[in-house]
Amino acid sequence: MPTYQYRCRKCGYEQEVFQRMSDDALTTCTKCGAEEFERVISAEGGFMLKGSGFYKTDYNKSSCDSAASGSCPTGTCPLAQ
Repeated sequence: MPTYQYRCRKCGYEQEVFQRMSDDALTTCTKCGAEEFERVISAEGGFMLKGSGFYKTDYNKSSCDSAASGSCPTGTCPLAQ
C-alpha cells in the first residue's frame, strides 16, 4: 500500500497515512477536526526493492570500475587469477 502525506490547511498538522490507491482521500484533520486536510505531494517517497535477489550494489558504477582495472575488493574475482 502506498504512503500518502497529508497536511491540514488550518492548523498545519502533517501526517503520513497508509492507504489503498482506491481509497478516497482524507478530508478531516485528525488533530483539530477541521475539514481542511489535503493530500500533498512529497519527495520523500521512493521505490526500494527488498529481500533476497535484490542488491542495490549489483550494478554499482564503482564496482564496475574496480573490476575493469583488474582489482577486486574481495580478492575472490575469477577474472583476477
